[in-house]
Amino acid sequence: MEPGDDDLIAACAAGDRDAFGALYRRRRTDVYRFALHMTGSHSIAEDIAQDVFLVVMRDARRYRAGQSACVPWLLGIARNYARRHAAQRIWHPLAAAGEQAAADPDPLVHDEELARLRAALLELPRRYREVIVLCELQELPYVEAARVIGCAVGTVRSRLNRARARLAANVRRAIARERSARVPKWVL
Repeated sequence: MEPGDDDLIAACAAGDRDAFGALYRRRRTDVYRFALHMTGSHSIAEDIAQDVFLVVMRDARRYRAGQSACVPWLLGIARNYARRHAAQRIWHPLAAAGEQAAADPDPLVHDEELARLRAALLELPRRYREVIVLCELQELPYVEAARVIGCAVGTVRSRLNRARARLAANVRRAIARERSARVPKWVL
């Protein structure tokens, strides 16, 4: 039976390198994905993931198993690093759409839709982007998302409602811009 995240963090705090490696392999993708959605940059997301696990290596003893689960704790650290990068204005456009569904009959359409959605996500103010990434993409319960952000559960719910509406509006505007760009000028 594999040890749980809390056990791995406790072992990391005691200096167990194997436990750190196991935690890294298990949770790196969660941290990287969150950072990618927050910054829009693969290289910055890589840097943030490395920074988060350096913090774990150095400060694992600060983790309190009863206060939070491992993933929200890691994402809270990642959130702080993403905010620092945003404050330094180290933003890059998101690279081309990532992995596509194997069953997608038209991968090009899927890539365009993903790229449009990711661009619309990056247009959201940070407070809305955070709740979308945490609740929808990372699939954290509202309580855990509230812990990561440091706010009330009701705040997460209201921000998520507003974020979904704004994201949908951003996607609709992007589609309208694309359609108008395709219309020949002589038609206008």
